[in-house]
Amino acid sequence: MMKNKKSLGQHWLREREILLDIVRYAVDEKNVVKNTTILEIGSGLGTLTSAIFKFFDKVVAVEYDPELSNKLSGQFPGKNLTSVNADFLQFNLSTLPKNYFVIANVPYYITSPIVQKLLTAKNRPKKIVLLVQKEVAERLAMSGGKSSILGLSANIYAKTRLGMIVPKELFVPPPKVDSQVVILDVYEKSQLGNLSEVDFFKIVKLGFSSPRKKLVNNLTRVGKFNREELLEHLRLLSVNPNARPENLSVSEWKNLVLAIVNKK
Repeated sequence: MMKNKKSLGQHWLREREILLDIVRYAVDEKNVVKNTTILEIGSGLGTLTSAIFKFFDKVVAVEYDPELSNKLSGQFPGKNLTSVNADFLQFNLSTLPKNYFVIANVPYYITSPIVQKLLTAKNRPKKIVLLVQKEVAERLAMSGGKSSILGLSANIYAKTRLGMIVPKELFVPPPKVDSQVVILDVYEKSQLGNLSEVDFFKIVKLGFSSPRKKLVNNLTRVGKFNREELLEHLRLLSVNPNARPENLSVSEWKNLVLAIVNKK
């Protein structure tokens, strides 16, 4: 078996049924479209690629490791597979057809930039199914009602939900933590409406400058906003004035930023 490269965060998952279950999250039983193009990020040994071909006919696999990328093409003779040796963060998503899907086992260290690239691209996917570190999956889905910059980034662009947990023991070599599937059904338009994404994320990042401190304190200290005005905004939005940034929902963050921006 090919030796993994630690620098690339490579952990092989070879359990056939689990791989098929991951792909099933991308299948709409009411309208299975086999010719939907699937973008796979980090195809590795091709085990997930093989599972994808059980349900879909077209795969574009972007793999950073040249050795793995070159081997992949020969593993699926007669299949509609395009194997691209590239850094995904430099890959041009506009080369893909509209309404493509993403199915991937994503390296932990690069999950956040991958998700942000997919959701802010002009040619966004219609559905994203990722196997990621369990903690990251929970942040993306805002599990337990806790928000984060990553979770807010995901949820203004997509409806997110959690899927199956994959124990670390099923990977070779085993990582330090369990993994979990997260599914993102991407909206046609972001949930910000007329609110500028720049304004939204600028204020959100200020609010999370010290995640464990009160939101009002962060925005007053770092954002230099007026404390009394912020407290009034929160009161009108029925948000606890002692709330931490993680306590606000997507809609509460959106309404707070709107109130701040409109006050200028």
